Amino acid sequence: QVQLVESGGGSVRAGGSLRLSCAASGRTFSRYAMGWFRQAPGNEREFVAAISGAGSTYYADSVKGRFTISMDNAKNTGYLQMNSLKPEDTAVYYCNTERTVGAVQNGGGYWGPGTQVTVSS
Repeated sequence: QVQLVESGGGSVRAGGSLRLSCAASGRTFSRYAMGWFRQAPGNEREFVAAISGAGSTYYADSVKGRFTISMDNAKNTGYLQMNSLKPEDTAVYYCNTERTVGAVQNGGGYWGPGTQVTVSS
């Protein structure tokens, strides 16, 4: 079993930055892929970013050039650096992990409980 916990969310003004963390515990694997999704009230959960076990990265068009996904395997922790934040980025952000990046992008695997990000104008 793998447990994930997100942290680093908060309230910022438009144009600001936040770094989210996704700490993994339990039966973790260094080559597992990891991803980030987000969900705003009344909206469907949407894909944000993913990284493969080999380090390949993938981003939604809406965040490309502003967000950066990374992993620190020694710490069993993934990150999402969010720059140039917009009010449209306001949502609960969730991380997930699975064997392959394809499975992560499809919303499979293990999930954390989420962390709130609020961006004001």
